[in-house]
Amino acid sequence: MKKFINDKLVPMVMKFTNTKIISALKDGMMFVLPFLIVGSLFMLLANIPIPAVANAITKSGWADVFNQIYQSSFSLMAIFAVVGIAYTYIKNEKVDSPFSGSLAALGAFIMLLPSEIKPKGGELITNVISKNWTAGQGMICAIIVGLLSGFIYSYCVKKDWRIKLPAGVPPAVANSFMALIPTAAVLVVAGAICAIFKFVAQTSFAEIIYSAIQTPLQGITDSLGGVVIMTIVMSLLWWCGVHGGAICGAILTPILQSNMSDNQSILDAGKKLTVANGGHIFTQQFWDNYLCMTGAGIVMGLVIYMTFFSKSSALKELGKLSLVPNIFNINEPVIFGVPIVMNLYLLVPFVVFPTCVGIISYLLMQWGILPLFSGVMVPWTTPPIISGFLIGGWRTALWQFVIIILSMIVYWPFIKKYDQFLLKQQNATK
Repeated sequence: MKKFINDKLVPMVMKFTNTKIISALKDGMMFVLPFLIVGSLFMLLANIPIPAVANAITKSGWADVFNQIYQSSFSLMAIFAVVGIAYTYIKNEKVDSPFSGSLAALGAFIMLLPSEIKPKGGELITNVISKNWTAGQGMICAIIVGLLSGFIYSYCVKKDWRIKLPAGVPPAVANSFMALIPTAAVLVVAGAICAIFKFVAQTSFAEIIYSAIQTPLQGITDSLGGVVIMTIVMSLLWWCGVHGGAICGAILTPILQSNMSDNQSILDAGKKLTVANGGHIFTQQFWDNYLCMTGAGIVMGLVIYMTFFSKSSALKELGKLSLVPNIFNINEPVIFGVPIVMNLYLLVPFVVFPTCVGIISYLLMQWGILPLFSGVMVPWTTPPIISGFLIGGWRTALWQFVIIILSMIVYWPFIKKYDQFLLKQQNATK
């Protein structure tokens, strides 16, 4: 089995992870993250869960300022995504002027969005772009446009389809002219796509993508089955020694962030955030703060045993070294140090426990016992319980505490058995 995993499975997964599309998607979406975290913090300031403080902030007028900062990040996440993905794709192709290419992608993205809005009971407004399309609703369109634009721009440069100026021309001017033909190619292709959907389908490219691809994807991932499948896949990849978070995150992050944005839109519309009102359960916060709490496998219980109860000196020392990083959701020392990778002693709890946590958390949120997550995000290194309180209030924090206790109970018999095995090896070498 180990031979099959090492010789067949791992190389295949790594090959997939390192493809141009997945690399650009994974790294390009990182451009969005700082804006979401900053926006979340200011949204939290505008909606502090202490009525007296919240009322004081609102009356002083600062809530409007905080909300404006929040809107400047969340309402533009698709724009950040298309720029980041195109930039990363072009940069990975080792092509000059990736920033020019990313701006061309931005122009193409804007071109493919709806440019008309008709309010209920109102007249048609033209030459405008709704914030819905530059936020979560346009995320899948942004991904497609970013990748396609990056490919076209890189292809043109590699084919040397550029305007070359004499050596004496200043670099800034020369670079602008060299980017002219690749940029034109991106915009012409986008214009052709825009025309096809306008005259043939009487709609926009973004609207078709949203209804045909993004909405079904959000529905599938937001199901209980989606939670179970993605948790199992991520855990098994880690157990095989492959970065499961990076691989699954590259696919899931745009969808989970769109789900999160939709939830915040429900609150912004003055509605209660519930499943009945269209709220999503599986969001970025669900992934970070439930399924990956204290790292993949939710290994805090394992680390606590190693630190305080292990008989094997190797495990005890590793536990002491891993405890603080694990509090901040960093568990690579555990995964590769214990190791959990290829370790049959720990396979069952490492895969089954986070899956069970995902199922229970999903049902508790569906039943209204736990709150759905709004647009508030915290850095992924925020310790559990603190992160739970900030993003979901006391009920989320309490549930995280319960998960840690359950982690200790579930991992205990498995790590104890492995500890005894290591202790025998240790005594045999004396």
